[in-house]
Amino acid sequence: MAETKGKVAVLAGDGIGPEVMEATLKVAEATEGSHGFRLEWKRGLVGGAAIDASGKALPEDTVELCRSSTAVLFGSVGGPKWESLPPNEQPERAALLPLRKIFGLYANLRPAVLYPELTGCSPLRPERVAGGFDVLVVRELTGGLYFGQPKETVKKGSGERAVDTMVYETHEIERVTEVAFRAAAGRKKRVTLVDKANVLESSLLWRKTVKGIAARHPGIALDFIYVDNAAMQLVRDPGRFDVLLCENLFGDILSDEAAAVAGSLGMLPSASLGLGNFGLYEPAGGSAPDIAGKGIANPIAQILSLAMMLEMSFGNRPAAESIRGAVAGAIRDGWRTADIAAPGEKCVGTREMAGEIARRVASRGAKG
Repeated sequence: MAETKGKVAVLAGDGIGPEVMEATLKVAEATEGSHGFRLEWKRGLVGGAAIDASGKALPEDTVELCRSSTAVLFGSVGGPKWESLPPNEQPERAALLPLRKIFGLYANLRPAVLYPELTGCSPLRPERVAGGFDVLVVRELTGGLYFGQPKETVKKGSGERAVDTMVYETHEIERVTEVAFRAAAGRKKRVTLVDKANVLESSLLWRKTVKGIAARHPGIALDFIYVDNAAMQLVRDPGRFDVLLCENLFGDILSDEAAAVAGSLGMLPSASLGLGNFGLYEPAGGSAPDIAGKGIANPIAQILSLAMMLEMSFGNRPAAESIRGAVAGAIRDGWRTADIAAPGEKCVGTREMAGEIARRVASRGAKG
């Protein structure tokens, strides 16, 4: 039997999360078998499912499970059932944000990949995405407007005054910039810093700091773009970008735009990283309660999140590339779930798509 190399906390969550996670674990099993390793998979409750079971979206035993694990494979949380709860108790805010804070997950990586065979899924004109594209958004995750102080709403005369504060320190910028440059080294070796340096002091600090980091990576090209222009260029020519490095707010917005341009959230994974090998890996989309339980959800985003986990937290790039190759091969050979199918194309369900990817991994047929 293969040696156990580490433990994964499996948090399936709500909506389509459980069914997509089960399908993904079949791919994980096939990958372990074909690449000669074994991981320990431990399940925990999170989100609405945890609220129903224990009254909290992030129970302490789930936190402890994550602490004892090398990585977290996360599904999705939330849904109409819990929308009547106070905002701070709802699954999205009471589970995912605390996990990021507890484990210091400061860098979010979201690849937006449009496969050449799926250009018809993109809302952009075919000539703008001919041949597909591959853009990686690296977003700073724990600073900026979302966390800066003061953050308050106070009475002001006959009305109110709301304050959000954008604050960044050099070390926060340095650490996420290093992540972006390391990622670029394995890609097209180009980093584009997205900022608003013509009006924001924080953006000036970003530019200064990122230039200093760039000097340590002479093989990586660095350029700059204002966030408004970046938003425009993503819909004009997304293929012009390689790695987009963004502060928190800009990265939140642009990663969603890049996902929309790529055609389907069901195809897009993400990784949230901290110090060391620990990371949280999840699909870019949500819990999709409208299709939960129907067996039609696209499992590829969760499967590609598994691939990111194997590479980034466990250092197993061959296994990760095997999964990515299996996904690309299945798409190339016409396998489609409903969200990526053209009118008239045959669709398969969640289990069938994952089963085909698992078959390719198991047979080492990922390259075709």
